Amino acid sequence: MTNPLLAEWTGPFGLPPFDAIKDADFGPALEAALAEDLAEVAGVADAAEPPTFANTIEGLIRCGATLDRVTGVFFNLAGSDSTPAREALMREYSPKLAAHAAAIYGNRPLFDRIRSLWERRETLGLNDEQARVLMLVHRNFIRAGAALEGDDAARMTAIKQRLAVLGTSFTQNLLADERDWSMPLSEADLEGLPGFVVAAARAAGEERGAAGPVLTLSRSLIVPFLQFSPRRDLRERAYKAWVARGAGGGATDNREIAAEILGLRQERAALLGYADFASYKLETEMAGTPAKVRALLSAVWAPARAQAEADAQLLEERMHADGVNAALAPWDWRYYAEKRRKAEHDLDDAALKPYLQLDRMIEAAFDCANRLFGLEFRALDLPLYHPDARAWEVTRGGAHVAVFIGDYFARGSKRSGAWCSAMRMQGKFPKVQHPVVVNVCNFAKGTPALLSYDDARTLFHEFGHALHQMLSDVTYEMVAGTSVARDFVELPSQLFEHWLEVPEVLRRFATHVETGDAMPQEMLDKVLKAANFDQGFQTVEYVASALVDLAFHEGAAPAVPMAKQAEVLAALEMPAAIGMRHATPHFAHVFAGDGYSSGYYSYMWSEVMDADAFAAFEEAGSAFDPDRAAALEQHILSTGGSQDAAELYKAFRGRLPGVEALLKGRGLTAG
Repeated sequence: MTNPLLAEWTGPFGLPPFDAIKDADFGPALEAALAEDLAEVAGVADAAEPPTFANTIEGLIRCGATLDRVTGVFFNLAGSDSTPAREALMREYSPKLAAHAAAIYGNRPLFDRIRSLWERRETLGLNDEQARVLMLVHRNFIRAGAALEGDDAARMTAIKQRLAVLGTSFTQNLLADERDWSMPLSEADLEGLPGFVVAAARAAGEERGAAGPVLTLSRSLIVPFLQFSPRRDLRERAYKAWVARGAGGGATDNREIAAEILGLRQERAALLGYADFASYKLETEMAGTPAKVRALLSAVWAPARAQAEADAQLLEERMHADGVNAALAPWDWRYYAEKRRKAEHDLDDAALKPYLQLDRMIEAAFDCANRLFGLEFRALDLPLYHPDARAWEVTRGGAHVAVFIGDYFARGSKRSGAWCSAMRMQGKFPKVQHPVVVNVCNFAKGTPALLSYDDARTLFHEFGHALHQMLSDVTYEMVAGTSVARDFVELPSQLFEHWLEVPEVLRRFATHVETGDAMPQEMLDKVLKAANFDQGFQTVEYVASALVDLAFHEGAAPAVPMAKQAEVLAALEMPAAIGMRHATPHFAHVFAGDGYSSGYYSYMWSEVMDADAFAAFEEAGSAFDPDRAAALEQHILSTGGSQDAAELYKAFRGRLPGVEALLKGRGLTAG
């Protein structure tokens, strides 16, 4: 029987035949695809004809189509719907895939052809996108160690394979800790919790086969529990379990893994001639250097910490008034912040949540995309990889643009967080292909599902990434969509969050789950007024994580990362009642792969731009100004990584922004 992963996908839109794919198919498909890719690459490297852009760069781009298809499916499923078989495959194939990439980058005849083209680039008659692709290919080979020889080359290959193993282990350990922990809740433990939290806890208990409601480490459940539970003892127990992920001792402890990863990254950078890993990693980003990253984070830290300390004093006073004679602790902050928000803004998250139905928020995101870019969304009835996933065809003017898959609910088989990925990227070479884009979230399941305001913002954020993929209009897949500098990739996603706060969007789509009534104007006003509430806390927990990430990769790698983390936080005078957003043992952004290593700052770097970019719409008089929307698509969303990120932003806005827009957007003042 033909392996469905290797057969031609003849179904609607060329989607994978999810209903025919079995876990046992992945291993043989990966082996076949890896062998095919190596043979194709060898054909390019060993060609008798002198190197040209067509026979070398485009030849290389033609390689690996089968491998891209198979891994596109596999990695999406491994993250969103893990099984023991898929976890075993990840452990087996992560080092194999790393070795495969190393073999390609270490192919000296291939590199010689690429280097020849690079040296003759001015004479090749390339268009702008081709010139960019050549630069990126040459740079990728150099940074991968293609110029290394002998023992250095062998060591680089070994480092990459080991890092792949460690990144997989880190991820799977974290998933295991999140999956295995739960706290049974009695009826008495549910007292004081709003209905949506009780419903989510009961649903979590049912999913886990428990006798009653349970608390899990899903962010969409544990955060509202910390917000609303009047039981300080339960909040403490829950918070400590949440922050202890990856640090519980035993087989799933990530602390030694983190140390080894940091050491190997330092060695990798040294082999390539860099002072440290941060210098290596940031060379290709907008920031360029660790010093520029530190300057941004430092400019924000001082006002954020000052605000957080002032807020902490007010929250502690509220706690003492409740009869709790203790210092404000991290498991107290969200509870008393929620009380303060209700008192100062007369805004109750429990009263707000019935207006934020998941389906209505999806409609809102789609409607904004329609008004801005003319996109239309049609629900599809197709077999997907999980019953919770759903799909839409995206069109514009009747023409097919993309397939969008939304997978919104938390489950034990899904890693935590939210992300956007693509099972297929946009491109026109060697053939025209339309993207298949996936948004994965971890919202609490309900009938119907209700979101917190933070959940709704997450939905808009990930859909902003999806728009970047959908509206991509480049020739070569390697520069399509989100294939941009890491500190630029969050611009479209964070920018799209702003449309959630457009009053007319909330008036239309924030409707009550029972009555269907629109959100009352009074509540709407309160939501918008409270948009910057608790920004001291949110900024401090984020910037602390970003500064720890930077410190890990500047200079010598720390032998004991937890000690380095403590050192950095002490130097910052981290407020005692605020924890890092991501402590080292569960900092998947940094340790599950190289994606955000030395790069967690990028959310804030992009926020500097997104605050300024949305101001362009405000200056034009409408959040849906057609000229600004067209400019956004032309200069940022459609161009992917085909041009330099700074130049793209300047083409859209006319200049680069300063940090003032960010501080204003967060309601923080310098000083």
